[in-house]
Amino acid sequence: MGSLLRLGKLQAPLFRCFLQCYKVSDPGSTTTKEIFSKILSKRHLWAPGRVVYYSTLSPSNDLSVEYKHGRPVLAVPLPSRNERCLFFLRPMLMDVTDFLRDIQKEDPGIHRAVVLTAGGDQVSGTTSIDSLLKGDFHLLINDITFSVHSPTPEKSSSERAADIQDMKTLVHMLYAAMHLPPHQLRKEKELLQRLDFLRQELTPLEKAKDEVVQRAELKTTRVLWTGLALMSVQTGALAWLTWWVYSWDIMEPVTYFLTYSTSIGIFAYYILTKQDYVYPDVKDRQFLHYFYKGAKKQRFNIQKYNRLKEELSMVEEDLRRLRSPVKLGLPVEQVQANP
Repeated sequence: MGSLLRLGKLQAPLFRCFLQCYKVSDPGSTTTKEIFSKILSKRHLWAPGRVVYYSTLSPSNDLSVEYKHGRPVLAVPLPSRNERCLFFLRPMLMDVTDFLRDIQKEDPGIHRAVVLTAGGDQVSGTTSIDSLLKGDFHLLINDITFSVHSPTPEKSSSERAADIQDMKTLVHMLYAAMHLPPHQLRKEKELLQRLDFLRQELTPLEKAKDEVVQRAELKTTRVLWTGLALMSVQTGALAWLTWWVYSWDIMEPVTYFLTYSTSIGIFAYYILTKQDYVYPDVKDRQFLHYFYKGAKKQRFNIQKYNRLKEELSMVEEDLRRLRSPVKLGLPVEQVQANP
């Protein structure tokens, strides 16, 4: 190299040997050949030479971030200890302040540590290490500036987890493609058998229920017509008493108390049933009254009928999902939301 010079350094005995031979010989009669022959005769005084190389360039201040065991590592020279120290960085959990604090804690002789951008601007202490490692930067320790080169970023743990999840999904899809058709057919056969059994169990109960419903409906309708007839009779009686028997002056208080008594009856209905006196609700309530009364009389098991109907609905829903390739892997809530 042009910047390197080679310096051969001989030990002092060689020069002493040369001077001794020159002094002993006569300058007038001694030739150069005799002098060198005397020097060579004292070769035992020679010692192995030592070659020293030196450079006029200052040591390099370039640092590089490397990945070890999946984590970025930076070897920082410590001025007090005159050695390099490895600092393992946590990109998602550390910021610049934490990194500089770790450096100063490792070497108390560092009185100033600053991170600068490639353009020379100081980086805020709240900047995350993940953002810092996206490009090259400078590390100023005391009065020495180090140029830090960021490597090509590796995949983060979240990205690796996403890759693993994608692999699991792919394996599941392959398994389903290979084993799902036989399982689907077997499951469909089981559901059909269960569906047929439930329908057979419900057939006699459906007949008994229809009979009870008809009787309850008939009695409810009879009650409604009876109420209408009574109201008509009351209206006719009040008219007869008002225009043919008594006068309006006498019948007016009677009609007032009849109306007020009706209001009291409606309020009593609300207190007992906790429902408003609405004609459809009153009809349904009267129907249920006669239905349960007739079911008890006919020994119709309402709890068994409801349980079988719920199970039948679940089996039909499972069978519908099983026969639908699009909705086969969807949750029940999504299937019910999109019938």
